[in-house]
Amino acid sequence: MKRFFKPIEKEGSAKKPSLSPSKNGAENGDALPEVDVKKEPLKFLTWNANSLLLRVKSNWPEFSNFVSNLDPDVIAIQEVRMPAAGSKGAPKKPGELKDDTSPSREEKQILMRALSSPPFGNYHVWWSLADTKYAGTALLVKKCLRPLKVSFSLDGTVSKHEPDGRVILAEFETLRILNTYAPNNGWKDEENSFQRRRKWDKRLLEFVVQSSDKPLIWCGDLNVSHEDIDVSHPEFFSAAKMNGYVPPNKEDCGQPGFTLAERKRFGAILKEGRLVDAYRYLHKEKDMECGFSWSGNPIGKYRGKRMRIDYFIVSEKLKERVAECEIHGKGIELEGFYGSDHCPVSLQLSEGCKEDK
Repeated sequence: MKRFFKPIEKEGSAKKPSLSPSKNGAENGDALPEVDVKKEPLKFLTWNANSLLLRVKSNWPEFSNFVSNLDPDVIAIQEVRMPAAGSKGAPKKPGELKDDTSPSREEKQILMRALSSPPFGNYHVWWSLADTKYAGTALLVKKCLRPLKVSFSLDGTVSKHEPDGRVILAEFETLRILNTYAPNNGWKDEENSFQRRRKWDKRLLEFVVQSSDKPLIWCGDLNVSHEDIDVSHPEFFSAAKMNGYVPPNKEDCGQPGFTLAERKRFGAILKEGRLVDAYRYLHKEKDMECGFSWSGNPIGKYRGKRMRIDYFIVSEKLKERVAECEIHGKGIELEGFYGSDHCPVSLQLSEGCKEDK
């Protein structure tokens, strides 16, 4: 979620923890090492890292321990905030990390070293990156799993990446996994605010309707809180304004991610795509301690103000297999957030029937 209240930390150099270059993907035609192959992932993790490099420098031991204990098959990361490869003025390569300058080589080395250390060395990694340190996504898949295809746009084109690296789509034998970082709605009816988000939601709706041939798990920072139960203080978020500005359309008023217009569109995506919010499917009641995935700055007016904007959305045909869906952070002091303003969210599926495989 866009941070409109919190200054961005300085990303200086540090002697800390690289992943083997992201040419680890089946879509690149690389030979993968021999391992016992599983057909279907069952455990998933999503996390908006709010700069993966900063997390590596500051919070990696704790996050690594968390991942080791959870042992997910797939890890979806948003807000990687690492620039795509390509020198100034040249075409970018959004599937690769920038390393054509001394600072970028150092940052890539720090990140790659962290991602090649336990437990992350057990995963193949795919990137979709912006031109600058903005947005971007990553998908880590255990080496015992072999995606049939990995693509980076909502139209399924392997070589094409969405602007700002907001999509990674992995297809397995029995299901698809969609990792997205939805653009923030912003505060005004401008090209990079309301209009951009409307176009995004329209394309997501088209995608889920057209992709019903195989069960879908859609995860990531979706930048929307669907119902009042999904925010800590509905009245606060409904009345939120930026510099006193009030949009002419009442449905666009309020906190980005909690405007009525966004919530209605999200509801339409779920309905038309025959999708289920996995967390809310299992957790019917509001949980003021552990029920939100994003938390405001502990200092200032957003202290204690929290939203659930990170999701696992599954096809209706998968809902009976949803065994667990948990939010792993709690409290207004950001326990379990590992330095980000978002905490990890996990999903566990039960084994499918043999005929489903």
